[in-house]
Amino acid sequence: MKRPNILLLFTDQQRFDTIAALGNPVIRTPAMDRICREGVAFTSAYSPSPVCVPARCSMAYGQYPMNTQCYENRWPMPTDRPSFMQALTDAGYRTHGIGKCHFTPDANALRGFQTRETQEEAPRRASDDYTRYLETMGWGELPEPHAVRGEMYYVPQVSQMPAHLHPTQWIGDRSVAFLNEQKSSDQPWFLYSSYVHPHPPFAPPAPWHKLYRSFDMPLPMVPQDVEHLQTAINRKQNRYKGRDQGIDNNLMRNIKAHYYACISFVDYQIGRLLSTLEANGQLDNTLVMLSADHGEHLGDYQCFGKRSMHDTCMRVPMLLRLPGRFDGGQRCEALASLVDVMPTLLGAAGCNDPALARDGEDLHGVLTGQSRRNTVYSQLLEKHEAIYTAVTERWKYAYSVPDQQEYLFDRKVDPLETRNRAGLPTTKDVVKALRKQTIDFFVQGGETEAAEGDQWKVFPYREVGNDPDSGLITQDRKDFVLDLPGYTD
Repeated sequence: MKRPNILLLFTDQQRFDTIAALGNPVIRTPAMDRICREGVAFTSAYSPSPVCVPARCSMAYGQYPMNTQCYENRWPMPTDRPSFMQALTDAGYRTHGIGKCHFTPDANALRGFQTRETQEEAPRRASDDYTRYLETMGWGELPEPHAVRGEMYYVPQVSQMPAHLHPTQWIGDRSVAFLNEQKSSDQPWFLYSSYVHPHPPFAPPAPWHKLYRSFDMPLPMVPQDVEHLQTAINRKQNRYKGRDQGIDNNLMRNIKAHYYACISFVDYQIGRLLSTLEANGQLDNTLVMLSADHGEHLGDYQCFGKRSMHDTCMRVPMLLRLPGRFDGGQRCEALASLVDVMPTLLGAAGCNDPALARDGEDLHGVLTGQSRRNTVYSQLLEKHEAIYTAVTERWKYAYSVPDQQEYLFDRKVDPLETRNRAGLPTTKDVVKALRKQTIDFFVQGGETEAAEGDQWKVFPYREVGNDPDSGLITQDRKDFVLDLPGYTD
């Protein structure tokens, strides 16, 4: 039997609830809807770490952060084990990556890919393939091709790039080119088509910035007593993203409109890829998978960014299409995780080597009821800013280290996570059992600093101060120099 090709579509900071076919009445995602209609949507998929680099590292190596030892964006990825890209290369696949990989410490490393075409979100001038392409097109002096960061990080904006030169379009163009190059090859291929959007700044190109109007957008979800659902990490993020000095509901709706437009422009590229595969006669012999590294608060809980135990940040889209393996327009509510990407792709390719140490499961087995897994885990860990999370079919349990606070959410009764049930007398036994299960899982995985016996350790922590200008970030490109004669000299 011919081995399937593999197309992994990956977005950055896309929430789980941003696909029309899965219940969002506002957003337009015809290409993602098609994958849902012809494949399987795993509707309880979670990130092993709701922050870019550790989530992507866990996906590439099929392991939780405690096993990759990659916990935050500045931490290095491991070099002593094979990634799933390496496993596919070793199995005879033609492997190619296009777009954001966020590899650390070397952004241009291959990490198992045979070849890459690079695009990162805040590059130095001409430091990746996309910015070198812009130079050939006469746009080399543009300091921020992925939109203006710093003070504008969470201010919706129209891209400085026209649509045909936009970073999202470039990834689509290069992905289509790769698919056409492979259409006559007998060698199976793996393509990683990875988009920076909808990561902020939310900057779709014209005319896509008018696809959604702010007055048509729903307001953020802000429960009663919302401050009790925020963690110290949320408060710190709100500060350095410049979003902790009051809520403007018109701005909130405009942010959502631009965020949705970014997703729809990615969806447009995905539609191009599906059409190319169909025209080349390869669609039904290609495993198409779509997911994201984590979500985005978008003002829910009066928070912004990621790094949270809430579904808005932890839960991700996960769609798969391959006739005979992932088909039928199914919805699967069984727990899934980004650590499942590696065994799922290798299983479809027929090279699921048991010797590869990993924490995930082949989602085909999850879909067909062969899995006995009843919990998936997630963690943040940066000094004492840590959150440990366990998700079961019914419950989500989390412990925030700097807050010294446990959280318990009932996924069936309260899917929006509007009330913390950890302190109720009726959930005392649930909290105790999940606390022990979570501590045991992380301690057995080597996180011995997190707990002592059956209790979490307490660490000192300094809260965000009252000075509203303390802790802001700039995010300017490292080689950027502002040179305006008569004004800056």
